[in-house]
Amino acid sequence: MAATQSSVRIRRVRYLAHDGTPRPAYIALPHGYGPGDNPPVPLVISPHGRGITGLANLKLWGDLPARGRFAVISPGGQGRVLPLHSWGWRGQIEDLANMQYVAKATLPWLRVRPHGVYAVGGSMGGQETLLLVARHPRLLTGAAAFDAPTDLARRYRDFPRIPGGRRLQELARLEVGGTPASHPGAYARRSPINHVRALAASPVPLLLYWSTADEVVLDQVNHSAELYRRVVALNPEAPVTPFSGRWSHSGGMPRLLPGALQRLGLLPPGDGA
Repeated sequence: MAATQSSVRIRRVRYLAHDGTPRPAYIALPHGYGPGDNPPVPLVISPHGRGITGLANLKLWGDLPARGRFAVISPGGQGRVLPLHSWGWRGQIEDLANMQYVAKATLPWLRVRPHGVYAVGGSMGGQETLLLVARHPRLLTGAAAFDAPTDLARRYRDFPRIPGGRRLQELARLEVGGTPASHPGAYARRSPINHVRALAASPVPLLLYWSTADEVVLDQVNHSAELYRRVVALNPEAPVTPFSGRWSHSGGMPRLLPGALQRLGLLPPGDGA
């Protein structure tokens, strides 16, 4: 057990990533949920943002798992090479798809509600949430992505415009295998905008949040906003709902998360603030 709060308990478990590397995952549960009190609950898969741990990601959730009576699992992650900068590597997406089985195997008394698996992530976690929706549409009942970069090649080119950007380019070359010029297909496969047909055909209700004041994903008009435009151009009836505003990168997620969870049916009506 990694930490406890008055209303939420966080348990640390371990899983084998796609490459056989042991990695931690953190599961937030309503306090008191356990072997003696374990009704089926929804499970939210929440991939973390770039460079932060699964535990740090769970701190964004506060007491929401207790308020909604659901579980959240946030894995440590593992890219092709890097653990905290997976940037949508296909093995990481498969690991995310397996998180419900990790949760059940490591906490055998945890009962996941049928048709009750969701995905919610911010920043790189939002990018990976979108890829999970595209590649595993039958897995999820709903999803939300906050401040997601959707074009990794464009993101690579924009890195030098933010603090530490040259180092981020180095990490991206290491993780992806080269630059967008030398490995265009590798960057495309990690970019949700290149999976737009799958997203347009997906039946998963998807909430897409982006900020016009994002100081990290600098040009959201060409990321989440452009992804939304392309999805509805292909399928005007796609169950994708856009939300845009002005907030700092990932700063909107803690404030907007309760409303998103209410829209997904994970918080009761009137508890979205």
